[in-house]
Amino acid sequence: MAGLYLSALALSHFRSHRRVELQLDDRPVAIFGSNGAGKTNILEAISMLSPGRGLRRAKADEIARAPEAVGWKVSALLHSLGQTHELETRAEAGGNRTVSIDEKTAPQVALGRIARVVWLIPAMDRLWLEGAEGRRRFLDRITLSFEPKHAEASVTYEKAMRERNRLLKDMVRDPMWYGALETQMADAGAQIIANRANALARLQSAMQNAQTSFPTADLSIEAPDDGDFLDSAEALLAAFQASRSTDLRAGRTLVGPHRVDLKAIYTAKNIEAKQCSTGEQKALLLSLILANARALSEDFGAAPIILLDEVAAHLDADRRAALYDEICALKAQAWMTGTGAELFAELADRAQHLEVSDDNGASKVTFQ
Repeated sequence: MAGLYLSALALSHFRSHRRVELQLDDRPVAIFGSNGAGKTNILEAISMLSPGRGLRRAKADEIARAPEAVGWKVSALLHSLGQTHELETRAEAGGNRTVSIDEKTAPQVALGRIARVVWLIPAMDRLWLEGAEGRRRFLDRITLSFEPKHAEASVTYEKAMRERNRLLKDMVRDPMWYGALETQMADAGAQIIANRANALARLQSAMQNAQTSFPTADLSIEAPDDGDFLDSAEALLAAFQASRSTDLRAGRTLVGPHRVDLKAIYTAKNIEAKQCSTGEQKALLLSLILANARALSEDFGAAPIILLDEVAAHLDADRRAALYDEICALKAQAWMTGTGAELFAELADRAQHLEVSDDNGASKVTFQ
């Protein structure tokens, strides 16, 4: 049996799903159906059972099914390391998202203590080609899977930086106004940097020590514009103080962990990921997600729940079969979507198969 899986999932007025109730076992879940039927919405609902804004990064009021606009709810029965938990997250119309664990109100970060959820979605396919912000977000999501408290450090840093940026935009020059904020940023920033470094080391080790059909990468975190990489609270505080005049001209903070970039070198060819083919970039992303899952299996004691949206895109049949074999070897409950049942033929009875279709404007889910 898998050590971490959902045995029940219910959606109420979530995106295209008016009402869905699923009873499951610990095997992977293959979801197929036409584009727009509502497959990704199921994965997004599961992603809301982890800290953060889910795989679409949507605001609470953007998720409720139209036209009812009565709010939304996701509930699940989670089996985690021999314990069972009732999870619920919801938002009433016009309200904020709330979380409860075993019928008790809980902060989002508490979800990360009892479960781990990782994902790969089509929007990430261009991760290596677009701006550094997306790669930082990708890295922070992986980091959060290893260290749930990474979210708290990130929130502290962002809040203090917003206040500092407000001072900069108002052209405040008195150093007294900056001292406490910069100290907060330096302390939280150093924790962010340490968490990211640990996550990268775990990924690197998991890739190098695995027998896998997917490519490996050399990963690094780099400062922008070939600047110095700041990795301590003291160095960060000194940099914030030294950059005030430059930041005043820019109206924002130009140094710190919010400016770094994630770099990947495709090991086999010794080229940057951004120079690889589309298929190679997809395979590399899958390699990182699988490495994340293997490392979490060692650290947490069970493989995470894995969400793979349109996973078959850019993968040939051999690599698709290799992916399914690795997921089953991990004993992970992976939720995967694709347009046709044939894309999951290699899984056969190793997985549960769901078809999602449109039923008069609402998504319908049936077991196959």
